[in-house]
Amino acid sequence: MTDTAEPKIIHDALAVIDRGLSEMLHRELVSTDEVADLLLDVRMLLASVEVDPDVAVEVPAVTG
Repeated sequence: MTDTAEPKIIHDALAVIDRGLSEMLHRELVSTDEVADLLLDVRMLLASVEVDPDVAVEVPAVTG
């Protein structure tokens, strides 16, 4: 992973999220298909980055 590719991928993923959220905020109901499509778009962007196995990444715990 290069220093220039990672911020670009993160920027692209954030843009997809922002675009999807702005479209969904103006509606009362959002279908699960639309949410799944948004998540798949973000996943596809993030999965396209090669991960260095020697770099530890902390994943925050999800609390409900």
